[in-house]
Amino acid sequence: MYFRDEEGTRQMEKKREHVRKPDWLKIKISNSESFKAVKNNLRENRLHTVCEEAKCPNIQECFGDRKTATFMILGDICTRACRFCAVTTGAPTHLDLGEPKRVADSVAAMGLRHVVITAVARDDLDDGGSQVFANTVNAIRYRMPQTTVEVLPSDMKGDYDSLKTLLDAKPDIFNHNIETVRRLTPSVRHRATYDRSLELLQRVKDMEPDLPTKSSIMVGLGETREELLETMDDLLAHGVEILTIGQYLQPSKKHYPVDRYYDPREFRELKRIARKKGFIHCESGPMVRSSYHADEQVNAAAKQRRLDAEKAQN
Repeated sequence: MYFRDEEGTRQMEKKREHVRKPDWLKIKISNSESFKAVKNNLRENRLHTVCEEAKCPNIQECFGDRKTATFMILGDICTRACRFCAVTTGAPTHLDLGEPKRVADSVAAMGLRHVVITAVARDDLDDGGSQVFANTVNAIRYRMPQTTVEVLPSDMKGDYDSLKTLLDAKPDIFNHNIETVRRLTPSVRHRATYDRSLELLQRVKDMEPDLPTKSSIMVGLGETREELLETMDDLLAHGVEILTIGQYLQPSKKHYPVDRYYDPREFRELKRIARKKGFIHCESGPMVRSSYHADEQVNAAAKQRRLDAEKAQN
């Protein structure tokens, strides 16, 4: 096996910084009325979205065309410093106990049929913020009974009492991102571990066997094809049914560098492989992020459950 010396590593980092962004990653800027209406609603309710904080490339489509948003609760300061993420890192402020109601009010005002609730990592809290997560799900259920709710929490430091608190709120989909392959996890994800993420996803299935689970992989960090396929197999072995695959985009020069950009044909091939392996739904593309077309994914999961039930009866 070949190992780079210090100078070789510096040269590789310099090369990565100058990897040219391809044409298919150009983003169309929109300033439609629906886009502005969503942003105004969020500002009026003093709410954060991962769409804005993490500089999601799909914000124009989701805010402007689909009129959807992924709410980020528990503040906008994360206790972790993952090298791929643009969310601010530091010491969080006090808990805002009025946040769940304001999220529910915004969901109602926007008439959302499916909503994703994520959060910054709150390692400073004994329960990792799970009670506020549960309160937010319950508040949405009260205001909008027909709205389906997806939750996207951190690993909660492996505290499964906290996980139960969240699951007791009965979300419609549980999402937790593996983010990258096993080998790259220590250098990309701060305080998180590959195996703890897999264990969390398995615990969800153990506690709530009928709850669809979902995860996401970024590509372009230096992983190999074999490592990607191994990660898919690991997720399937731990009960994950829905997978999203997207291109990693470096938020700033201080973040983890892009190793390469996958082309659309490669993403189509990864989707084909994922479906063949057994995922019931897979979104795969350069701009795909964990919450991309999440409303379609919950419908796909429900349809597959109906088909499975019909097969079991026959």
